[in-house]
Amino acid sequence: GRRRYEWKTRYPIDYYLLSFAVADYQDYRIYAHPTQLNGDSLLIQNFIYNSPQYLNSNKSDIDQTSKIIELYSNLFGLYPFSKEKYGHCLTELGGGMEHQTMTTLGGFGFDLVAHELGHMWFGDNITCATWSDIWINEGFATYSNYLANEYLKGSEEALNFITKAQTHAISQPGGSIYIPEKEIYPGNEWRIFNGRLSYDKGAAVLHMLRHEINNDSLFFNILQAYQKRFSGTVATGADFKHVVDSLTGKDFTYFFNQWYYGEGYPEFNITWSQTSDSLQILSIQTTSTQTTRLFRMFFDLKLYFNDGHDSLVRLLQTDTLNRFSIPIAKKVNNITYDPNHWTLQKINSLGLDAIQDITNPTKFRSYPNPVKTELYLRFDHQYSTQKQISIYSVDGRIMFKTSTNKGELKINFKNYPHGIYIISAVAGEKHTLQKIVH
Repeated sequence: GRRRYEWKTRYPIDYYLLSFAVADYQDYRIYAHPTQLNGDSLLIQNFIYNSPQYLNSNKSDIDQTSKIIELYSNLFGLYPFSKEKYGHCLTELGGGMEHQTMTTLGGFGFDLVAHELGHMWFGDNITCATWSDIWINEGFATYSNYLANEYLKGSEEALNFITKAQTHAISQPGGSIYIPEKEIYPGNEWRIFNGRLSYDKGAAVLHMLRHEINNDSLFFNILQAYQKRFSGTVATGADFKHVVDSLTGKDFTYFFNQWYYGEGYPEFNITWSQTSDSLQILSIQTTSTQTTRLFRMFFDLKLYFNDGHDSLVRLLQTDTLNRFSIPIAKKVNNITYDPNHWTLQKINSLGLDAIQDITNPTKFRSYPNPVKTELYLRFDHQYSTQKQISIYSVDGRIMFKTSTNKGELKINFKNYPHGIYIISAVAGEKHTLQKIVH
């Protein structure tokens, strides 16, 4: 009097992607039509609670799955389990779990459905080779969610999504997306699923990689090539980097060392001034940790002119201090940093260099203030005038002394006691003093 049921799959599957649920379900079926199927349909099978009221209340949210699966098929390649199906199994979960071909979830919110469906490509079709590389799963699924907002809900929703992820990623100074093995141990297993690092910073870094490549067609070709290369198997962050290097013809070692294996984020102090035919930009970068001391990166500035027009310029930060000279004849009224929210950083200051004094060889600006580990002095007078630089504690002790004829100077403050200091610059009869806090 017993009946036996068997379930099988046509695709490789990781053990943790199996699930078993029992309830009084109804089977609500819809279909997607990815372009690669040439008019054929893909079953989306939804096991939901057997209540007419539940289906009536959630039908429009469930139906959105078709558009998302068609979008992802266009961006990443055909849904990887197209010979079977996709679907959802409703349970009492607070969120969702990307069980292969049938996500288990507790509701049908757009972002939850989009994230878990993204896992079919990133996490299920390709699974992280080690828990240290959980970014292969969660960072990519979170960015898939962003892409669903970008293409299906519009630029405002997408901007809100990525801005929230970026803000969360820089809410603390340290931590890497790649998880060192020593951080994964009994009692600390949830380090793997750190929402700030594995999810939000992971998505923000993919967004930045898209900006660095600066070619959407190439970026999505990379994602598709990655899917083909590692379909049905496992991969690491280094494996993905190899695909990026191969298709771009460039070496992205610097990018992954900074953003994937490294920690923290850059902080900027930017000043600008204008002559009759050019715009001068001074960009000074510090970082939130000592682990990663420089982030080599492209960034955008939006220039607003007095005639009501604006223009976007793309600059490359290669050193702690970079000067840029941009040929511009029109009068600039204002500048904003990264208006489209591509990059991850904090802007400590951005403003007009209104106090520039090129007649005084001792006139300087100091960044950052308060100083953490490294202090930068920038002199307005850019000629080779010899200057005596001294740093005094508030009780009059000389803490640092040097002579330089350079326009910029970097001073290591790492081992200085915390407190207030006075910087003195002397050249002949000219003398400038500034107070800083450490």
